[in-house]
Amino acid sequence: MGAPQQDRSRLTRHRLLEATVDCLAEFGWSATTVAVVAQRAGVSRGAAQHHFPTREDLITAALEFMFDSRMEQARREVTELPSREGRTEAVVSRLVDYYTGTLFKAALQVWTAAAADPELRSRVLPLEERFGRIAHRTAVESLGVDDSDPAVRRLVQATLDLARGLGLADVLTDDSRRRADIVRSWAGQLDAALAPLGAVDPAL
Repeated sequence: MGAPQQDRSRLTRHRLLEATVDCLAEFGWSATTVAVVAQRAGVSRGAAQHHFPTREDLITAALEFMFDSRMEQARREVTELPSREGRTEAVVSRLVDYYTGTLFKAALQVWTAAAADPELRSRVLPLEERFGRIAHRTAVESLGVDDSDPAVRRLVQATLDLARGLGLADVLTDDSRRRADIVRSWAGQLDAALAPLGAVDPAL
């Protein structure tokens, strides 16, 4: 396969993956068929099935691709966070933004379908476990804490659980005003809880 053809193939794959996430978030699990995704991506159904033989192949690959892209973006954004004042609130806010974004809404559609579909669940569980590990590590790095302390680890996990809960609350209605107050309040509590533990990286 020549370079131009490889480039076209990569571009087609990329467009299909992005279109899948958008369709899941916008239309839901049942309506996100290969034909719908192909139309959204502007490619033929045959081209879509060439890259992803089954609907499940397409959807799991799309979630993995978009999650990796989002986590890579989060790692780059760490360098843009405030060094001390306001850092915790900025980190919590960004975590909540992730759980209220398109990718989370798309993933939620798949998780819900997987609860009643053993074959899909077997595909989704390893993804969910990997997502959880990477999200936790990203939060630890962004907060600049040492989570070898069990108390710190629990606080980080509570922050992720809070972000996920706020994401669920945002699925049906715009919860942004209340969410901003909760983020601010939790960031203050998190700072107060972490300070006595001496878990924050002194370089930050």
